[in-house]
This record gives sequence, C-alpha cells and structure tokens, in this order.
Amino acid sequence: MKERDMRGVFIEKNRIFTKNLQSCKGMDVYGERLIKHKNGEFRSWNPYRSKLAAAILNGLSNINLSYNSHILYLGAATGTTVSHISDIAKEGAVYAVENSPFAVKDLLQLSKKRENIIPIMSDANHPDRYSTIVPTVDFLYQDISQRNQSEIFINNVNRYLKKNGQGIIMVKARNIDVSMKPKKAYELVADELKKHKLKIVDRIDISHYEKDHAAIVISV
Repeated sequence: MKERDMRGVFIEKNRIFTKNLQSCKGMDVYGERLIKHKNGEFRSWNPYRSKLAAAILNGLSNINLSYNSHILYLGAATGTTVSHISDIAKEGAVYAVENSPFAVKDLLQLSKKRENIIPIMSDANHPDRYSTIVPTVDFLYQDISQRNQSEIFINNVNRYLKKNGQGIIMVKARNIDVSMKPKKAYELVADELKKHKLKIVDRIDISHYEKDHAAIVISV
C-alpha cells in the first residue's frame, strides 16, 4: 500500500484507500471493502459514491488536508465522503453541515464511532446559524446541488476559511442552467469565484464518475 502525494490517501492497483481510524477497526461505513495491511486497516474509497474520490483519481493532488486539519463540510448527506475525510484528519475535526433530518440521523450514528465528526443540522445558505459551533477552518468542502451553489460557497469561505486555507466546490452544471454546456457552467462558477478574489488552483472534470460535475479548487 503506497501513500499518494496527497497525504492520508493510499493507492494500490489503481484503487484508492484511506486508513481506517483505530477506534473503527473492522467497521465499514457504506459497504466498502476493508483490507488489512502490515501497517493497518484500509477502507476502499469508491469514486462512484464519492466525488472527492473521483477528483483524486482524475488528478487532484497536493491539497492541504492533513492529520490535524479542521474542515467545514457543506452538504454532508449521510457521511460517505465525510468518513474518509475523518480518516485523513484523524486528529482534526470535520464539521459536517446537512439540512436533511434523515441524513443527519446517519451522521449522528457515524459520529458516535468517529469522534472527530461534528454533525450540524443547518442550512448552508445561512452560515451565521452555525457560527457558535464552527471555528475558522483550514479547509472547506462543498457538495450542494443548488442553483446558487457558488454564492453559498463564497459566503462560507468568507466567514470560515483561514488565510492561506483551501476549498473545493463540487459544481453540478445542470443546477446552474440545464440548457448550458457543462464546461460553460464551470467557467461561470470559476469567474464568480475570481470576482470575489478567490484564487483558482485547479479544475477537474469528474463526469466519468458523476455526470456533468467538476471539482474547482480554490485558495485564499
């Protein structure tokens, strides 16, 4: 098992893995394969279930996620990707914001096993609503399928992301404009981010795994 240039992510035979938390040994989250190796237990990271995994397999690297990072995750859903970020930031914290009560129930169960996950039931359109829980963070990740997804991202970046921090917004083109070509939609979002003085670090098309989606990486 070889660690990639992205810390905390491992590769073997063109598949990627994260090292399972010691407290979760023998436990999967969404039916993923567990592999025992000489230096620990590893969880297979499915790119068809996680857009972040898809982006990594399509070339995303050198983002500032480490063992002690604090991450704000917007659109956490039931915690598939959150759980892998939890593995990477094993001594940090993942503030997982989700507005669906049904999904938050799963996040609550996940947080009982993974103490570095803090579930928050709230609407990411209103970042001040969770300001008493979330500190400034090193990394901000957003996966929200709404027309105003860039506005949500910008407002949360301005409120929570530290200077020199990084963020990723997963852009769903069809939510921008169903009649627009995906590449044009990605360009519109990138231009909007630039207008708000966010530096575009990378843009990765993940449509092979998730139709009409791209990951845009920013820094401040």
